[in-house]
Amino acid sequence: MKRALLKLIRLIVYGILEPLFKFMKVEWSVFFRSQKPKLTRAYWEQKWARLRTFNWQRDRKSVLRIAYRSGLYLVLLFTIFYLMVYMGAMGSMPSRSELKSVQNNTASEVYAAGGELLGRYYIQDRTNVKYNDIAPAAIEALIATEDARFYEHAGVDVRSLGRVIVKSILMQDQSAGGGSTLSQQLAKNLYPRQHYWFWDMPVNKLREIIIARKLEGIYTKQELLELYLNTVPMGGNLYGIERASSRFFNKSADELKTEEAAVLIGMLKATTTYNPRLNPERSKQRRNVVLNQMVKYGYLTEAKADNLKKLPLKLNYTVTNHNDGMAPYFREQLRLELVEWAASKNKKNGEPYNLYTDGLKIYTTIDAGMQTHAEKAVRNKMAALQRKFDAHWSRRTPWGRDASVLQEAMQRSDRYKKAKANGKTDQEILDAFRKSRTMSVFSWQGSKERTMTPMDSLAYYQKFLNAGLLSLDPYTGEIKAWVGGINHHVFKYDHVRSKRQVGSTFKPIVYAAALERGIAPCTWFENERITYPEYDNWSPRNATEQYGGQYTMRGGLAHSVNTVSAQVMMKAGVSKVVDIAERLGIKSEVPKVPSLALGVADLSLFEMVNAYATIANQGYKIEPIYISKITDRSGKVLLKNDLDRPVRKAISESNAAIMLYLMQGVVEEGSAAKLRSQFGLQMDIAGKTGTTQDNADGWFIGITPNLVTGVWVGAESPKVRFRSLELGQGSATALPIWGDFTKRIALDPEYVGYYNSRFSPLSPYLQSLVNCASFREEPPHETFFERIFDDVGEKVKDTFKGWKEERKKRREERKNKWKGRDN
Repeated sequence: MKRALLKLIRLIVYGILEPLFKFMKVEWSVFFRSQKPKLTRAYWEQKWARLRTFNWQRDRKSVLRIAYRSGLYLVLLFTIFYLMVYMGAMGSMPSRSELKSVQNNTASEVYAAGGELLGRYYIQDRTNVKYNDIAPAAIEALIATEDARFYEHAGVDVRSLGRVIVKSILMQDQSAGGGSTLSQQLAKNLYPRQHYWFWDMPVNKLREIIIARKLEGIYTKQELLELYLNTVPMGGNLYGIERASSRFFNKSADELKTEEAAVLIGMLKATTTYNPRLNPERSKQRRNVVLNQMVKYGYLTEAKADNLKKLPLKLNYTVTNHNDGMAPYFREQLRLELVEWAASKNKKNGEPYNLYTDGLKIYTTIDAGMQTHAEKAVRNKMAALQRKFDAHWSRRTPWGRDASVLQEAMQRSDRYKKAKANGKTDQEILDAFRKSRTMSVFSWQGSKERTMTPMDSLAYYQKFLNAGLLSLDPYTGEIKAWVGGINHHVFKYDHVRSKRQVGSTFKPIVYAAALERGIAPCTWFENERITYPEYDNWSPRNATEQYGGQYTMRGGLAHSVNTVSAQVMMKAGVSKVVDIAERLGIKSEVPKVPSLALGVADLSLFEMVNAYATIANQGYKIEPIYISKITDRSGKVLLKNDLDRPVRKAISESNAAIMLYLMQGVVEEGSAAKLRSQFGLQMDIAGKTGTTQDNADGWFIGITPNLVTGVWVGAESPKVRFRSLELGQGSATALPIWGDFTKRIALDPEYVGYYNSRFSPLSPYLQSLVNCASFREEPPHETFFERIFDDVGEKVKDTFKGWKEERKKRREERKNKWKGRDN
């Protein structure tokens, strides 16, 4: 057994050292032949006996010889080990060129038109800052605490290296630390430690030393500090001094006070243990240790440090995620588009851009002030409307016994989709939805803790009314405000892009088609219920069931008279209306049916506001934009949208001006009159309210000089609605949000001149075309000459009609005659 073990040892030793000696051109077999006796039992017994009778005078030479040889062997082994690590045999090593262009994962940032930060897309929450944008106190605290001789060494602190060798390498104590310079820590941050089959700690430490030396040869000390403070982990997915300053103190890194900088630098030793929010007492103690270190190395006087140590720990903890901050619905829509765009653009190295790691800067057209006003208006009016809605239904459910509402809501939920993906049956999923649990639910008074089943939660949220708001500049196409819902944490569906029935907001498109067809705006239309046999006896009714009298276009539009809109549609032609809708900016498929005049089409708020903007822009269609430019982290422009983009003429300028005048009647005398009386708005306003069947959707789209804004209000399910027209119509649900939003802008000093802004007046010729009343009770009595003219006109018309029919008959006879000859 012993002989077999000795043979095995020989084989292992020979197998390891044979290649080395061949490389050194040394006859290894001769060497080992002289060493073979040392592997025998007798040899080691002799050595042990001599060791027990050790005598320095006698054995001094042997000891020195052994020490000398051992030293040479250690140097040889370390050299081999160093070369293996340096050349990448123990794991890939970054080259100097790679280190010169070192880039860490950086969040991409979205900015408003005025430079305000709207939000960030990231995997690691990090924002890079320049050295000059970091408070000097943070730099001083870092050096005093982590690497006091930072400016004296070239990446390796020899004094501390001995401690590392003893504790970290020989004793394998991975928590000992204490010997790494800032350059070595930076190397570890840039190239995290790996696991190896042989001695993790020695390999990782040597890698960091080699990388640190390379970094010191490439970057200045200031650049190294900048890199370090941008890469250092601060707990969770939080990285860098800038984001840590924002998270814990709600300020940028250059605004940090000395005691605040000490708190953040103190966290570097253990981000959880010294987290000021989770462990305030420990964090304060660690802060004071950092302040003492600053005194020790001359960055603070002892008196100043004593005063700072007496201060309480004050935080302004601010956590933001993708659901928080300004314009979350807009940012999510933008994210979906940017991920696809980035994947189609390649960097210098040939790899596609990554939205979450490449630090892109996305500059948008969103006006931060308008966006803020829009979000406040939605929040203010929707909270009041929800109270009214809850009181309206009291303890009853709006959908009654219709189980399909909850069934459809369940199938749309993420919980259901995940369960289905995991292979759960419908019964298993339903059972899970009926199990009670404690959950936090949204309310307008704040989040509430309740015990309910997921099915109860679905029913709870189905009772909420939601909203969408979109505002844009009709002349440039720039989107200024985008609100997709009432709370992005809970309601993810974006109602700027969602498609709902548009109701009477479609009527201006019908009237525009009629004007393009050549129908005069002062044409009188009977307010009477008409049946259209050619369209399956379609017979549109007025929402108020009131009939009688006659309307011109302005009156019919102002009072949203369905019977008049149907007649206008018939005169314009269904195909013409669909064509004009497409030209104005409607991209969804529009049904080619006469009921289109009443707004049966399912369209998005985005499309409808776009169409109204074309009318406001003198009939010229321009594509909406919300990205002005995109740059990479170095500032190179990757995309730029020019405001001087091509436009397409959709309708004539004169008809666009007439439409603007007709829609002003909605505010001056129609369903939007409360914008003057209730909100006190004085600027010129044109627009249209809209209410769909059973009050499922409420709309108002309004045009003011330089701005077009649309609002939609409704529930996730069309079956959830007000029961009365008085409460559920667009003028009662959507219009108040529009009025509140517009009033906030009008009173904001940032938008001087908006309060009294005016449309361009109609030319005298166009004014003559619209110079008529909106309504009359009955047509005036015809004079004798008018009756004669009408009679003569009818006779001429009949004669012409008969002549045409006779001519057609003769043509058919000739045609049949020639057919007979051919046969």
